[in-house]
Amino acid sequence: MIDRAGLAEFLRRRRESLQPEDVGLPRGQRRRTSGLRREEVAMLCHISADYYSRLERERGPHPSDQMIASIAQGLHLSLAERDHLFRLAGHQPPLRGAAGDHISPGMLRIFDRLTDTPAEIVTELGETLRQTPLGVALTGDNTRYTGPDRSIGYRWFTDPATRALYHPDDHPLHSRVFAAGLRETVTRRGPNSWAANLQSLLYAQSQEFRAVWDDHEVGVGFNEFKRFLHPELGPIDLTCQALHDPATSQALLVYTATPGSESHEKLQLLAVIGDQLNSFDAPPASPHN
Repeated sequence: MIDRAGLAEFLRRRRESLQPEDVGLPRGQRRRTSGLRREEVAMLCHISADYYSRLERERGPHPSDQMIASIAQGLHLSLAERDHLFRLAGHQPPLRGAAGDHISPGMLRIFDRLTDTPAEIVTELGETLRQTPLGVALTGDNTRYTGPDRSIGYRWFTDPATRALYHPDDHPLHSRVFAAGLRETVTRRGPNSWAANLQSLLYAQSQEFRAVWDDHEVGVGFNEFKRFLHPELGPIDLTCQALHDPATSQALLVYTATPGSESHEKLQLLAVIGDQLNSFDAPPASPHN
């Protein structure tokens, strides 16, 4: 059963404890609120300001578990706080572990500050949870996929468009890395895991996957440098650095170019392309907000 009073108070306390810079928002000059505004929290949670305001006023419909998960992420809650929020809303908290999409507050704080470089947060199966605008401009919006397609390893063997973003000479290594990584994850998570399901799907659909899978390789890693083929800018050579969160088995991938190099100049052009895409995709302002 939902605890409306407890839910409302918890949301207010968490909102008031956050500052704009904690969540990657500008502070502005005329801020009277001690923490975040309700409108800011609603934007971070991808819900309407009216809906969020009603929750803080102990009103409105019973929020779904998907809605609570979105609010937990928007408020940058820890796993313990997320679980508490689910229980206040009358839901059983999601199982902890690698299958979850909840990003830790520390990882989000780092990600929110990466405004001038391509970066993304991915699960152990290569499912993109967040991308910076430059990340979207580099590889497209990888958060839009659903089902097995969420995994770049799955798309690598089933969608030729995924391979087109990378230099052909690197394709064999990519195939080995994705197969080896999936094998390690299946062993770690067990035969009833989502990783095992992906392996079964790929084994049935891709002859290439069957070949590399049957080699039983593990411990194969990417090179430090990744060679992208951007549809507008051509080859871009980037260094990929990874920050791993052992609590969630997620990784923050940051792509940088050597200053003064041609790829560095292309990253600056990529920022312009990203701004144009964001302007084009931005929805019109609602007259009710």
